[in-house]
Amino acid sequence: MNKNTVIFNHPLISHKIALLRDVNTGTRQFRELVGEIAMLMAYEALKDIETVEKEITTPLETVTQKTVKENSVAIIPILRAGLGMVNGVQSLLPTAKVGHIGLYRDPKTLTPADYYCKLPENIKDMTAVLLDPMLATGGSASEAIGYLKKSGCKKIKLMSIIAAPQGIEKIETDHPDIQLYVACKDGKLNSEGYIVPGLGDAGDRLFGTK
Repeated sequence: MNKNTVIFNHPLISHKIALLRDVNTGTRQFRELVGEIAMLMAYEALKDIETVEKEITTPLETVTQKTVKENSVAIIPILRAGLGMVNGVQSLLPTAKVGHIGLYRDPKTLTPADYYCKLPENIKDMTAVLLDPMLATGGSASEAIGYLKKSGCKKIKLMSIIAAPQGIEKIETDHPDIQLYVACKDGKLNSEGYIVPGLGDAGDRLFGTK
């Protein structure tokens, strides 16, 4: 496994993924769980973001404290399922810029096709946190990382809640320089390209469209 890949092993994340997988979990709870897992993952993924020293006046005296550098992080969900992770990351970084990359996977070829891309200005100077809850074949995420690199972005983190071995391998092969954070590694892909055991279609379950 690539040294830049982190597979989480935390009881709180595992517990929430168990609830996420359950076929009886409704749309509202599913959406809340995705946000909570994203927040827990982001706490670890953002530990090396850029900081600056700032002078703070407390009720007793003045102290110099590290703070997150303004406009240093961009949150980039891959539409549409990545939207479900945005609030979780924004709860830690409420002023972070948010871009969007629209990709869909052709159901026959399983290859990604793009339909939208809007990134914050100066993305090349930011840490880009790419959000894709289901890393199946890895094709869409790899394509999105390619867009970020073409835009000049040099520091990229990909956060996925559930990943198949094929998706992890694809990212590690195509983009060994990026940091990959996975909440849970599952066993395989089925013939339709879905992660097994997985949790079904994350987008449909997030937005109640199925």
